Amino acid sequence: MVPSPSTRRFVLQQVQQDATEAKPALPRFFTLEMGMFTITVLSGLVLIWSSISPYRSIGVLIVAGIVFTFSLVIVIRLIMDPDSVRARQSDAMLRLASQTLDCMKEGMTEKAAQRICQLLLPSTAAIAVAVTDKDHILGYAGYEEADNPSGSVIRTHATHATLADGRGRILFTPEEIGFPSGSSTIKAAIIVPLVVGHTVEGTLKFYYRRARHISETQKSIAEGFGRLLSTQMAASALEEQTKLATSMELKALQSQINPHFLFNTINTIASLIRTNPEKARVLLREFAVFYRRTLEDSADLILFAREMEQTKRYFTFEIARFGEDRVAMEVDIEPAVDDMMVPPFLIQPLVENAVRHAMPSEGKLTIGVTGVVDGDDVVVRVADDGVGMTEEARQNILHPESSTGCGIAVKNVHDRICGYFGSGTRMEVESELGVGTKVTLVLKNGALREH
Repeated sequence: MVPSPSTRRFVLQQVQQDATEAKPALPRFFTLEMGMFTITVLSGLVLIWSSISPYRSIGVLIVAGIVFTFSLVIVIRLIMDPDSVRARQSDAMLRLASQTLDCMKEGMTEKAAQRICQLLLPSTAAIAVAVTDKDHILGYAGYEEADNPSGSVIRTHATHATLADGRGRILFTPEEIGFPSGSSTIKAAIIVPLVVGHTVEGTLKFYYRRARHISETQKSIAEGFGRLLSTQMAASALEEQTKLATSMELKALQSQINPHFLFNTINTIASLIRTNPEKARVLLREFAVFYRRTLEDSADLILFAREMEQTKRYFTFEIARFGEDRVAMEVDIEPAVDDMMVPPFLIQPLVENAVRHAMPSEGKLTIGVTGVVDGDDVVVRVADDGVGMTEEARQNILHPESSTGCGIAVKNVHDRICGYFGSGTRMEVESELGVGTKVTLVLKNGALREH
């Protein structure tokens, strides 16, 4: 995924954006209450020392007394204001959650799991935090970290039990966890399943030095982060499925469009072997490059310049077939557009459609391809001066059930640009019988997708 932008960050996209800008969280023991309490104690000590010292200073006594009084009042106010405390705790948890999600841009990898464990450990009473998949430890931070590296096989039977039945567990003895009695500093644990759909894909584990350290707060933290990580893992899985579906659509489009001129091109080259062998040799070489590039360009994104290079190569075969007096292509692309990253197989299908469906019975067909930057957007246009189409045909060209070659190609291009560039991206089709057809692609934020 790339998650695609439309699904890339699921419903938690804004939270992840805030995480990027957020400052690192303060250590868990440094709170406003602790700071004010420290000031109160220090000012109280100064006040006592000034009172018993034979060289007492009235000014120091007054200042120390004022500071002590105000800081004491603030400490009492903070302690007795549960809403303020809860607000700060909630803010801290939200920041931690957003940082955790930010680690999972590429899914629950070993690197992401290790970073998540390091983030969660200071925010709990646990002495160790671990994340596993179905068979191995993905991340581990805290006590005995060196003995539990990423990739180690899961050893505790309690973890295997949670993976098997999908139930969370709160364990109060080493024996329940799976450690021999008295052999470990770890005496208690909370194990939460990480569930994607109806399948347990891993666990989140918190280890404690004492059973009494497992409070209701610790349970809530474990359960909450277990659900959060499960949700993000599900989002990553959805994004991956979307990428696979897009890739399959691209392969389907390749198989649908390429055979339309495959045999015609071969026949053209064959006819040139006797009349113009040098030109036939050049076309054959270009034909091999064309098909190799077509098969290679199944990556998520390629440079727009590469897409245009492939389109021009395709058009040389059409010129060889029909002649320069029948077809021509004019290209006017801004340099910034050439550097834009786009889905492959984007412009060629539109040009091929123009050749196949817009060619007049007499005269010359001219196809123009332009690309300009419009703010953060990019506008690419493929226009022809061919036969055009009826309003009914224009209205139906993007219909999902369109069964014509034109409809299949145009709809596929439309769906893929919307999938890659997200909301605001659109395709506009204008046509008039006897005048020509114009297909405009408005790529939202395309100018920001430079190589």
